[in-house]
Amino acid sequence: MQITRQADYALRAIYYLAQLGPNQRAATSEIAEQQHIPPSFLAKIISQLSIAGLIHTSRGARGGVSLAKPPQEITVLEVVEAIDGPIMLNECTQSPDACPFGESCALRPIWCEAKEELVERLRRATFANVATASIAR
Repeated sequence: MQITRQADYALRAIYYLAQLGPNQRAATSEIAEQQHIPPSFLAKIISQLSIAGLIHTSRGARGGVSLAKPPQEITVLEVVEAIDGPIMLNECTQSPDACPFGESCALRPIWCEAKEELVERLRRATFANVATASIAR
């Protein structure tokens, strides 16, 4: 499984905002430049993150982008799913009927367990944790 480039950019944008002080804003041009994200691509990502309730956007001279909640309340899972949709290692983890073997498939439990482990790991990874880990390096 590989997340999309769009999800990777969204994670970078949220990470950048998480490093700012509480209630601080950043211009999208600043985020794009600092995180090496094409500005036109970032505009679409910002829109999706805003719809998901992860960021606030405001226009004007004092406008910009800010986190909608504290970094400790935003998980890597939320950001990835806001962009790419639910994590799915194999189609059968969402719909057993997608496989001709259905529930009796010997591999399905492995896929389901791996998916649950990944989802749980991404759910535990908050941007407060990510920022702290990068400082410790």
